[in-house]
Amino acid sequence: MPDGAMQKPLVSVRGLKMHFPIYAGVLRRRVGEVKAVDGVSFDIREGETLGLVGESGCGKSTCGRAILRLYDLTEGSVKIDGTEIGQAGPETLRKMRPTMQMVFQDPQASLNPRMTLAAIIGEPLDEHTSLTRTEKRERVYELMDAVGLNRDFANRYPHEFSGGQRQRIGIARALALNPKFIVCDEPIAALDVSIQAQVVNLLEDLQDKLGLTYLFISHDLSMVRHIADRVAVMYLGKMVELAPRDGLYGEPRHPYTRALLSAVPEPDPRIEAEIKHIILKGDVPSPANPPKGCNFCTRCPEVMDICRRVDPEFREVAPGHYTACHLYPETSTKTAGQTAASEAAQSIQQGD
Repeated sequence: MPDGAMQKPLVSVRGLKMHFPIYAGVLRRRVGEVKAVDGVSFDIREGETLGLVGESGCGKSTCGRAILRLYDLTEGSVKIDGTEIGQAGPETLRKMRPTMQMVFQDPQASLNPRMTLAAIIGEPLDEHTSLTRTEKRERVYELMDAVGLNRDFANRYPHEFSGGQRQRIGIARALALNPKFIVCDEPIAALDVSIQAQVVNLLEDLQDKLGLTYLFISHDLSMVRHIADRVAVMYLGKMVELAPRDGLYGEPRHPYTRALLSAVPEPDPRIEAEIKHIILKGDVPSPANPPKGCNFCTRCPEVMDICRRVDPEFREVAPGHYTACHLYPETSTKTAGQTAASEAAQSIQQGD
């Protein structure tokens, strides 16, 4: 695993917002908006895996797709490998596609049923390279070898493969153009438990061999603990905590993070019997009408009066450990944005 302090950011996200309009009435007037992602800022360092967790509907997948500009951003800045793509045009995005790729959640839905395995993996090569037919075929075989697929399967169709094999096809397609950054959008959620470990081990092996950087989106906190270097927690479109893996699992700061971790089952029944589970009351508010102040104030077991009035600032409460919570009063610590700005200024002064 990389030493985070020594790695430069490959991906830099600042103030990312993705709001989807709501239309109603006969005239289809805009009556509101769904705030799927509402002001998220973070960095992903070169060679690391950042785990992104949270319950269904919190905006994880939308955030991952927005970072790759599969959506037009409502607001914010996204830099990948030094290139600003947040508001970039089609030509700039096309040039950046080989650098950034995605592994989708549902391997069946993300593969064209009318294309063979070789055609699916080779499609990025058709679009972005000028390789000859022979060179493309050899590259497809290399990619199949890399993800553990038999070369004899090259002319088969997606329906002839199992879920794990289809996910390997998706991973091979994502690797075709030698990307630096891959968004893994719940890549194991649709797979059997017996296959999940194989896919995660494959991702780790490929990262070691190719120096890949991952944003790993998942519900499975145990798997995130296994694969991630740092972990970010989202709730209702906002990031509530970001920390190194051991720091977050060992000493979670935000009440929502503590509730999430308390829900992780413990294999040992004796230990499980002693765990105090935090049961959150009420339902998740609508992202079209989030509560005033802190988004979590309607369900937080430690809510205070200020939580219902003031949206907490996302700030550093320990070295490398950020959270957005009024339980930690403002001190001399810096916000995530201020820290990134000061680091950038220092690197400029040093001629980096």
